[in-house]
Amino acid sequence: MLSKQKLVEVKQLEKAFKVGKKQLKAVDDISFDIYKGETLGLVGESGCGKSTVGRTILNLYQATNGEVLYSGKNLQNGLSKQDRKYYQEKMQMIFQDPYSSLDPRMNVLEIIREGLKIHRQDLSTEEQKEVVYDLLQLVGLSKNHATRYPHEFSGGQRQRIGIARSLAVNPEFIIADEPIAALDVSIQAQVVNLLKELQQDRDLTYLFIAHDLSMVKYISDRVAVMYLGKMVELASSEELYDNPLHPYTKALMSAVPIPDPKIESERERIILEGDLPSPIDPPSGCRFRTRCPLAKDICAEVVPEWREVQEGHHVACHFV
Repeated sequence: MLSKQKLVEVKQLEKAFKVGKKQLKAVDDISFDIYKGETLGLVGESGCGKSTVGRTILNLYQATNGEVLYSGKNLQNGLSKQDRKYYQEKMQMIFQDPYSSLDPRMNVLEIIREGLKIHRQDLSTEEQKEVVYDLLQLVGLSKNHATRYPHEFSGGQRQRIGIARSLAVNPEFIIADEPIAALDVSIQAQVVNLLKELQQDRDLTYLFIAHDLSMVKYISDRVAVMYLGKMVELASSEELYDNPLHPYTKALMSAVPIPDPKIESERERIILEGDLPSPIDPPSGCRFRTRCPLAKDICAEVVPEWREVQEGHHVACHFV
């Protein structure tokens, strides 16, 4: 049973970027909660705004509109320097590409120790080193790796270093931004299992952003689906995979292979027509209508309302 304590609340969040004279709304009026101790999966096609949501929650991007609350405290405005430092400690990120997110001029000890130097100045240099050695063992590396540089490791090992770095300041909430996308398939499961173990041992809460729907189902308690900056569906992992309601979610789920060859050969694959519209000039009304098999006139005229259709199952579609 999920904890009902809200750790992160996202309310009508918007993030727009200036592109020439136009505005690109990468995230457009989305709202959701993340409960303490859970993993919320966030899925959707490339360019739908998933990573922007993660970075805006962490204040790496300043929100254009809306609020992000952490334990009830609004992170988007008026934080003192001390508060900002406190919340930076509580919220960390694991980046998609472990090669570009690790400084090639720093060895592993320096990379992981960086956060400790800012947030744990009460520890001596030797104590900080001990913390780093413990973290390396925790993520499946050894103390001997501390003096090496990022280019000396494989992709999976580099991602483990990134995970150790995110854990250094003892966070409560971690945003994992496609942490397995750049890794070999054989390594992906190891990294996801490591994240699950760490979550149980350290009582962590995750926002897990990914493309791989089967991996998202495996790690997530609930899953949210995004399309072109909008949230289209949100439900528990099991409910979403067994009973997708939005036409876009149905198309995504039909692409997930089923390990039973008989069922796989008999089920219908939904192929979406047309290309993803430009986020600079999205369709009126429902963003998905230009590719939707159910689209009617109302879809072009009215933005579908985000509503709860069953307990815990939210969807934005006129025909659900």
